[in-house]
Parts: sequence; structure tokens; C-alpha cells
Amino acid sequence: MIDISRGDVLGSSGASDLFQILRDGRSRTRTELANLTGLARSTIALRVDALMQLGLVSPTADAPSTGGRPSSQFALATDIKVVLAVDIGASHVRIAVSDPAGRPLEEDSANIEVARGPEAVLNWVIEAGDALIKKTGRSLSDLLAIGVGLPGPVEYSTGLPINPPIMPGWDRFDVPAWLKGHFNVPILVDNDVNIMALGEREVAWPDVEHLIFVKVATGIGSGLISGGILQRGAQGIAGDIGHVQVPRGADVPCHCGNRGCLEALASGPAMARALREQGHDTASSQDVVELVKHGNLDAIQAVRQAGRDLGEVLTACVSLVNPSVIVIGGSMAQAGEHLIAGVREVVYARSMPLATAHLQITQSNVGANAAVLGAGMLAIHHALSPARVEAMVSNIDAIAAGA
Repeated sequence: MIDISRGDVLGSSGASDLFQILRDGRSRTRTELANLTGLARSTIALRVDALMQLGLVSPTADAPSTGGRPSSQFALATDIKVVLAVDIGASHVRIAVSDPAGRPLEEDSANIEVARGPEAVLNWVIEAGDALIKKTGRSLSDLLAIGVGLPGPVEYSTGLPINPPIMPGWDRFDVPAWLKGHFNVPILVDNDVNIMALGEREVAWPDVEHLIFVKVATGIGSGLISGGILQRGAQGIAGDIGHVQVPRGADVPCHCGNRGCLEALASGPAMARALREQGHDTASSQDVVELVKHGNLDAIQAVRQAGRDLGEVLTACVSLVNPSVIVIGGSMAQAGEHLIAGVREVVYARSMPLATAHLQITQSNVGANAAVLGAGMLAIHHALSPARVEAMVSNIDAIAAGA
């Protein structure tokens, strides 16, 4: 039995606790809900009614009859409310309208340089978001929340980007306020690697409690999930492994101002630069990937060495976090097993045997969709949290009391 009496004592309607049970998508009868919570069926009926008024719960097919009238069943409603997911990258923006289960209903994207500035990028998000919501047959009143991923450091408590190196004009720009001025719903902003970790785990590893997602692209970063919870740290930059020093690169300058950073050695641009010095025409990460796909030995060796450098840092992470899974994503993951082979070579050799006995190091299963799926989950986890559901139910009660 689930004890939700404490919420009642403190003035909670209890509807939020009931809703958290129904979020798993399973249909249940009032009797089943009463047995799970210990509440009277009359109380359950009132709370189910409140959740139905919010559009969060809907009736489903009746339960099989055991001799009398079939009992009505209720489950998470996925056909009314929506969230908007926004993935802003260095040179792209992807958005999706998703249902409360996280399934994208409509999607759109555009090639927009983040360097154009926040107004240009976010105004496109507003315009495209309006169009997608309308396309699903919903209105702004059906929007629960918006999740946004940015390609730079974000102070999660405020949603402000802080000194993002590839985002000129974005430093401390109030992204939540700009979007809320139009949509008037909660706006959740996080860095892109964190939301990729959320998306990857939700789709590919839902039962894994301890996971590290590593993005290797223009930069290098990681999202840490421990105990099933995304770990952001005190200021929101937990997992910023790209600026950990790697001994092999002690003299290599990094754009952060230091030398020997992992990002200066193992990112896509760093590999492209190293291959140019060997006489190859590699201007970008994608050029490196193409060389690898065509079997170029210099490119394969460069990617393998980048994997070893990444493994140096991840070995320390394995000792600190003890993950079950390390997922490698980002544009450089397209280089296939060569990058991951370098990571495995070092991590398995230098970590304690107990830590690696069941450790999986693998390529992203979700790929380019991880960020927009994760942005949707960021919005859903907030919008459907006990506190938010409680607030919505309280608002309905207040309106009813004043009628």
C-alpha cells in the first residue's frame, strides 16, 4: 500500500499522488487505485474527476466483468496535453511537439547558426512552435511546458547560459523569459549533453540507474545519471569533462584558456586539425568521419587515439560514479567502433575489475534524436511532477469554490 496520508495532513488534495501512480500508462479501476493508496473509493472518484478536468487522465476500456457491472478504468491521457521540445545546436534547431508519454507528434527543423544570436533563434522557435502545436490540433492552452537544450554551459536554476564559448550574444540572456512571454508556460533550459543523456536513457536504457552519456563533437561533454536521476551539481555543470587535462596534450592550447584539455585533443575539430597537419583536407568533424568510412589509416589512427584520450578521463569517472553503461554519442560517434575501441582499451585496462565486470561501453542507440527526445522528457518531468499537478488541481478547486 502507498502511504499518501502525509500529503492529506499537510493540505494536499492527494490527486497528485494518484496521478504519479497512473503515469506508468497502465489502466486501473477505482478499486485498484483504492487498494494501492488505502483511500476510500469516493475519495478516489473525486480525485480522478479532478485529473480528468485537467486533461491528464482519461477513461479507457472497461475492466472485464466479474459478474456485475464492468468497472471503469483510467490511465494517463496522451491525446490532449502536449509539451514542446527544443534542441538548439551550433548550426541547427530541432523542435517537436510531444504527448505526455514523450512520443513526438510533429517535428520541424532548420539550419540556423546559434551565432546569429538568441533573438533570431528563439523567434524561429516561437513561430515554428506555434505552427506545430496548431498542426497537432491543439492550442496554446494545451501546452504544459517547454524543454530547451543549449550547446553551452547553463545555470539550471535560472535557465541562463553562462559564458558559452560558441554562442556569441547569449551570455546570461534570459531564454526562459523570452519564450515565456509568448507561450506562458514553465520553460526548462539545460545544456545539450544533459538532455541527450535523458533522451538516451528514456528510449534505450529505461531500466539502467547509472549511466554516463558522452558527446564527442565540436566539443566534449557528458551527462551523468546516478540512481536514475540526472546529476547537475551545484551550478549545473557536472559532467564537463571536456576541460579535464590529459597529460599527452600538456602543450596544446584550448579555447578555454588552459592547455592540455581533453577537448583540445579529442574533439572533432582537434582531430581535423591533426589530420590537416598530416596533409589531409579535413576542415570539419564530418571530413574526419568520411575519411574513416573510406578506410583512411591516418584518420582511423587519429580517431582511435582520441578514444584513448577520452578513456583516460572516463577511467576516473568510472571510479567516481561506477556506471553500468557508458554511451558515446555526438557527430564523432559516426566514426563507428574506432572511437569506442580506444575508449574500451583504456577504461577496461585501468579501472578496477569490479567496476568493469558488467560495464557496457557502447555507441548511442538514439543518435541525433537523443537531444529533442530529452528536451521533451525535461519538460514532462517538470510539468507532471507532484508539485505541478498539485498546483493545477488546487487552481481547479479555487475556481470551483469561487463559482
